[in-house]
Amino acid sequence: MNGKLKFIQVLQGVYWIEVDDLDLRLLCSCPPDVVKHLMLKGLIKEVTEENVTFETGPNIILLSDVMLQNGQFSNMAEFPVLQMLYKQGMIIPDHPNNTGAKPLLIGSQKQIKAQMDYIYRGNYGLTTFEEVLEAVKDEKLAYDLWRMKKRFAFGEIRPTEDLLDTIIFHDEQITVGDKLHIKRIDTNVFEFEYDGEYLTIDINLPAGTTYSVPYPLGFHEIKREYFSVVHSGQGDGFDVNRPSMSSIITFQGKVYLIDAGPNIAYSLMTLGFGINEIEGIFQTHAHDDHFAGITTLLRADHRIKFYSTPMVRSSVFKKLAALLDKHTDDFNHFFEVHDLVQGQWNDIDGLEVRPVMSPHPVETTVLFFRSFWGSEYYSYAHFADIASRSVLKDMVTIDDNADGISQDLYDQVINEYTTEVNLKKVDIGGGMIHGDAEDFVGDESDRIILAHTAAPLSTRQKEIGSSAPFGIVDLMIPEFTNILHRKASLFLHHYFEDCIDSQLEKLLNNAIILYPPGSLILRKGEKNNNIYLVLTGYVEKMTKKDNGYSLLSAGSFIGEYTGLRDLESPSTFRSISYVQTLQIPTKSYQKFVKNNRLFRNIEEIKENVDFLEKHPLFNEALGSLTQQKIAVDMQQQHIFKANEHISNIELNKFYLVNNGLLEITYYHPKNGTSIKQNIQANEYFNYEALIDEDVLKVSVKTLEPSSIFTIHHDTLKTVPIVLWKLIEIYKKDHIANFQFS
Repeated sequence: MNGKLKFIQVLQGVYWIEVDDLDLRLLCSCPPDVVKHLMLKGLIKEVTEENVTFETGPNIILLSDVMLQNGQFSNMAEFPVLQMLYKQGMIIPDHPNNTGAKPLLIGSQKQIKAQMDYIYRGNYGLTTFEEVLEAVKDEKLAYDLWRMKKRFAFGEIRPTEDLLDTIIFHDEQITVGDKLHIKRIDTNVFEFEYDGEYLTIDINLPAGTTYSVPYPLGFHEIKREYFSVVHSGQGDGFDVNRPSMSSIITFQGKVYLIDAGPNIAYSLMTLGFGINEIEGIFQTHAHDDHFAGITTLLRADHRIKFYSTPMVRSSVFKKLAALLDKHTDDFNHFFEVHDLVQGQWNDIDGLEVRPVMSPHPVETTVLFFRSFWGSEYYSYAHFADIASRSVLKDMVTIDDNADGISQDLYDQVINEYTTEVNLKKVDIGGGMIHGDAEDFVGDESDRIILAHTAAPLSTRQKEIGSSAPFGIVDLMIPEFTNILHRKASLFLHHYFEDCIDSQLEKLLNNAIILYPPGSLILRKGEKNNNIYLVLTGYVEKMTKKDNGYSLLSAGSFIGEYTGLRDLESPSTFRSISYVQTLQIPTKSYQKFVKNNRLFRNIEEIKENVDFLEKHPLFNEALGSLTQQKIAVDMQQQHIFKANEHISNIELNKFYLVNNGLLEITYYHPKNGTSIKQNIQANEYFNYEALIDEDVLKVSVKTLEPSSIFTIHHDTLKTVPIVLWKLIEIYKKDHIANFQFS
């Protein structure tokens, strides 16, 4: 960091630029948990001025031109802005760092709007009485919630513009602090000039990479119990050592998340849970430390079930829609939405859950889970986020027209806080909007876990509750049956849906093998004596010949085709996490396929499957069943002449180039512009109708003899990870090709 224009790479795709003369500190790109990275780099530290201790940090954020990179959010400014306003003191009255200056966001018009709307939702959730009423369908309840919300907001729902300044960055040069000049060179490539010094940074995230995680997590082998709670996070949004407060529930072999905080993909991988194993998520609220990992759930090959009360769902989907410039209804393509009735026990395939309203600035519920076994219920309560008794007591008012809460509501909330359960995890983050361990003194629950704090537990807190390191499991009800064999049976019955049970049982009557992380399951060049069905965890497939790489999750076969044909494996398969597979002897599998006359069906779609496995859109987390569904739908079309217009382009189909060269002309419906592109093998067109109502018009001409695959849009709409990748590509292409708006 020499010279007047100082910089440091915080992590891949994120830079820090500092100009001491102008008191400017720019954070360039702000993915989830970036504040933790700044703390680890020493770019945020504690200082004391005028007997006040506070944090340093950025005062400007330069946003990425694109919201999504490699499936992750590049712009999530909520926690960096909170750090500036409260931990740096920029908004606190009489604070030495409150100079009247506001945090500054710089970015394209589209990204500025998205961030302002998303921060607005992050501050308040539902922002009008009408939105609250629409969600709860009860006028008195809506009025009580609105009074409470306004009290948390100090009487007024303020626009984000009151808290932040912005500069809209088009293609021209802008100036910050009178003398720092910034120019966009290309998408996400910026040149800085100050006092004759120049600096160019590129905040594009390289293909195949992700934003790094601030904390290391060891690998864990988690047994799928009948009912258990896996502790997957105890920290908060500023804890540099641990994931944010969350839990994972296993029930009857199914896996459920409670919230999706930053870096949840990494947490799941280290715990040995593949994304395709996730049955559903229970969402408590929409703050980033519980919400930022939600894009991970869109990278499954099936719609994950989304469980919440209507008011929480509305708040979460509106925030997500603000980030992605989508309508809230669009998320039905990604999630199977199940609304929970607040205050009542809801039966989720035998697991009962009772959501209870938790007073908070955004719509929030605490969650009670239970299951009956033997002669009694076994229960778990998840309390994130909650307000302390003292804060709630100060909010009590006898005036029904005043902002605050009634004595009755206060009593109801405290009664829920003190409900006796077998296991209770509670937020003790303190302050205005988090809980206090002292509120649980005398709680007669069997075990209390204290969470949602970056600070180590004090001696007093250790007398009240326990800690729970990452990966620790609280067993509620043990499993006495073979869950994994049942899981294998479900996969096989779906994959071979026309086969009778007695034939499938011959495949199921084989061993389940556990592979530790880093194990070679099948090597390139080997003939496999066994075929493997992945039941848990992640496996990477590497093909040296064409630098192919794909990621396999639960429901995927390893070595199926090479085993059937007695061929050497062209790929190496290696476990990334703890992985469990059903190991089927190759000879048994061959006989099963022959007896059921399946070989021809497998052979017919082999070319299509091979194409999908090598294609970046389809090479991640597709189980064999989903892969088969897409491969069956694929139809090949040959065009044997060059300079031939393809007149039969169908609007409801997706086109993949198998070989050859095509010229595609796109016409933008709004601004009247058009562009031409040449596309070749593995590239594609006519996917825009999946993403945007303003469909780009397309015309196609061959430049040389070509062949293309078609897939119906309706098929792709059922595969969230493919749809999600196409959204990311569309947004990037739209920016690059048409405008920086």
